[in-house]
Amino acid sequence: MLETIRRFPAEWEEQDGVLMAWPHAATEWINLDAVQRVTIDIAAEITRFERLVMVAPDIDEARQSMINAGLALERVRFCSIQTNDTWARDFGPLSLFEGDRPVILDFGFNGWGLKFPSNLDNQITRKLAACGVFGKTPLDTIGGILEGGSIDSDGRGTILTTTACLLSPNRNPHLSRSGIETFICQALGAKRVLWIESGHLAGDDTDAHVDTLARFCPDDTIVYTACEDPADEHYGPLGAMAEELMSFKTLDGRPYRLLTLPLPDPVYNEEGRRLPATYANFLIINGAVLVPTYGTPNDRRAIDVIRQAFPGRSITGIACLPLLTGNGSLHCITMQLPRGVLE
Repeated sequence: MLETIRRFPAEWEEQDGVLMAWPHAATEWINLDAVQRVTIDIAAEITRFERLVMVAPDIDEARQSMINAGLALERVRFCSIQTNDTWARDFGPLSLFEGDRPVILDFGFNGWGLKFPSNLDNQITRKLAACGVFGKTPLDTIGGILEGGSIDSDGRGTILTTTACLLSPNRNPHLSRSGIETFICQALGAKRVLWIESGHLAGDDTDAHVDTLARFCPDDTIVYTACEDPADEHYGPLGAMAEELMSFKTLDGRPYRLLTLPLPDPVYNEEGRRLPATYANFLIINGAVLVPTYGTPNDRRAIDVIRQAFPGRSITGIACLPLLTGNGSLHCITMQLPRGVLE
């Protein structure tokens, strides 16, 4: 019998929809109303192009809030599920293909290395499957910790990640670096892992998720966050990351096309702590890319760079400043669901 080959698709491949989780009072947002407005703005853009699955403890609250904002709900499916938080990227399903058949992988989620409660969020993928959201798409529960924001795929067998996150002692302490690489390649059907050793964002509590730093784009392109100010604390680490990216080669031995994203002007919370603002936290959907913006002059520059990486797609900026108070942004609160996954 021939072995069925697994393939972890790139985010820019065709999608059925996107998963989000409704921000509610128990999620402890200090600016809940503003975060809900951002959530609705993102949902409105997603539903222009594809379906949306929204999980919420109180679906009536979520539905009415979206209706009050003028959002058409024809493409929205609400699922009544208890949640700890809003970060669908990290507790949501990772979907791949075995041949032409989609398969959902349910990795363990432990609150970014036991930093935050995750008992409810860790069950969301299984509960979505039990509700029939995924139809007949099979669910494969994986015995290991892996967050969606910690990896990026080119769809052809290469995974991009960071050592700071995947080698965190509170995620998979029983595995060495080579063991984690084997684990990822076996689970996702990957051929190799490119490890970023340098780079971080101040205020980031994910241990340097790659979706805050560098992202694969079509045609062997990587866009990455860079710092142009020598006085900024990010200048050295992000410069070292840029050198690493320049050394990476495609599977056929060619250097990647690299596009530089500016770092947003510094954003601080009320206590003076710097927040992890980044333009690399964009979401790719059918026919469009949604880019987080922060009300700084570099917003336009970032959108122009992403337009270069995705010619022919609509590029839309969405004001995401409120999300930074939870130490995340646009990509962090969404999880794409590839073609064939939804019922």
